[in-house]
Amino acid sequence: MTSLGAGFGVENLPFGVARRRDGSVGCASALDASIIDLARLARAGLVAVDGLDEGVLEQPSLNRFLACGRSVREGVRRRLAELARERHPGLGEALVDPAVVEMLVPVAVGDFVDFSASIHHATNTGRLFRPGTDPLPPSWRQMPRGYSGRASSVVASGTGVTRPHGMVAPPGGQATARPSAALDFEAEVGFVVAAATAHGERVPTAAFGDHVAGVVLVNDWSARDVQAHESVPLGPFLGKSFATSVSPWLVTLDALEPYRVVPPAQEPPPPPHLATAGHTAYDIELEVTLQSQEMAARGTAAVTLARTCFAGMYWTGPQLLAHATLNGAALRTGDLVASGTVSGPEPGTEGCLLELAWAGERPVPLPDGTSRAYLEDGDTLTIRGWAGGGERPLIALGEVTGTVLPARPLEV
Repeated sequence: MTSLGAGFGVENLPFGVARRRDGSVGCASALDASIIDLARLARAGLVAVDGLDEGVLEQPSLNRFLACGRSVREGVRRRLAELARERHPGLGEALVDPAVVEMLVPVAVGDFVDFSASIHHATNTGRLFRPGTDPLPPSWRQMPRGYSGRASSVVASGTGVTRPHGMVAPPGGQATARPSAALDFEAEVGFVVAAATAHGERVPTAAFGDHVAGVVLVNDWSARDVQAHESVPLGPFLGKSFATSVSPWLVTLDALEPYRVVPPAQEPPPPPHLATAGHTAYDIELEVTLQSQEMAARGTAAVTLARTCFAGMYWTGPQLLAHATLNGAALRTGDLVASGTVSGPEPGTEGCLLELAWAGERPVPLPDGTSRAYLEDGDTLTIRGWAGGGERPLIALGEVTGTVLPARPLEV
């Protein structure tokens, strides 16, 4: 089941993949509070678009559809908007109640790259981990920092997240394999690649829109105690590779076009391959909520942990993609390029508990009288995103949610 409604009007029309009750899977869109069965529309001949091959919308992922090209995606969106505005009976027959389908990961992810694009997040973590020193390494403003993640860890919104094991070391002690006691979330935005590249080919910042189809919400779950021990001298591994949740709807760059904004100034100026101009950031609002198991049992609504804005990221999407391909690494349709934690400069705009609770020094209070330094078993964490609102059309990104499950016994 997925949450729909406001923000899913004809200005949006995102793409996803739905599993029906009979077990069949196909491509979908969303209109108001309903899901559109795109495969049914295609079989009825109602979304005939030049370049859209037969059977593409009946696939178990969006990959073949995205590979058809931007003109095909926009042609389908325009046709859906026409059907909606003229109240075509064929569209009505293709509308499905969200309660009777299961939304899946929208793409078959080939590669997953996660960056650290927020200067506020990087500064806060630097202060926590390297007190008394410059929180930002000299190279941080010279290039986006990132790492190659594990594509098999990408799961659909609503999937339970089992507390991971990893090697954890107490201060001055010997590391042992144990369940993480510092499980965290990271509120992120992910860019989904549509147009592949050949090995050795680079993608300039100006070609970002030619290669990226749109965005999804991302929760890159993190085991902070495991991460702290294993990240010296190498990068993230088991502390990051156990689960990355994504929202079900791919919201196209074209739907978000009115919400492009000028990003924060970069000083010093970035190197030539990262140079950009104009409106290269996206004004996307994010909200993070938490509902504990006890709150759910008592009927207490989820509490808001943070509200933050993607427009304030230091490194932009075009720069992330350009840097990821600087060495000629090939892109594949379905690749996921995530922004890293979206954090702002003010209290309450931090995109993870590590910052919100300042590494456990100031736990976040909950309405049931408990508090959180890190996530506990039974906690349900939800990230919602949107652009616009008020006098401007609301474009909803939907939500990505997951509940923490207890660690499994460690068999040795």
